[in-house]
Amino acid sequence: MAQSLSKVLLHVVFSTKNRDRIISKNIQPKLYAYTAGICRKIKSQAYRVGGTDNHIHIACSLPRTLTISKLLEELKKSSSKWLKTQDYNLKTFSWQAGYGAFSLGQSQIDDLLKYIDNQEQHHKINIQ
Repeated sequence: MAQSLSKVLLHVVFSTKNRDRIISKNIQPKLYAYTAGICRKIKSQAYRVGGTDNHIHIACSLPRTLTISKLLEELKKSSSKWLKTQDYNLKTFSWQAGYGAFSLGQSQIDDLLKYIDNQEQHHKINIQ
C-alpha cells in the first residue's frame, strides 16, 4: 500500500493590525492554548505558541494536506474570531495582513522553542 510521508517544521509569526499592543497579559496564555488547539484541529502539531502583546510566534508542523497559506489563513481567522469574544476591547480585533513563515530542520527546533519562550525578554532588551 502506497503512503505519503511528510515532516515540514515551520516557524510562523504574525502581528496585530498596526502592531497595536492589544493582547493583554491575562489573554496571552489563553490565546496560545487556543491557537495550539486550532493546530490540533487541522492536524498540525504545535510545538510551541508564544509572543507578546502585539504578535504571536508558532512552532508547528505543516500538515501534508495543507499549503502554508491555508494553514495561516485558518490560524489567523479562527484566533481572531475567538479573541473578539474574550474582551470588549477586542471586539474589533484583527491580525495584520501577511505573515512570516520559515522552514527549519529538526536540529533547530530546540533553539526556536527557547526563542519563543523568551519573547517578552527578547523584546524588552531590544526596546531599551
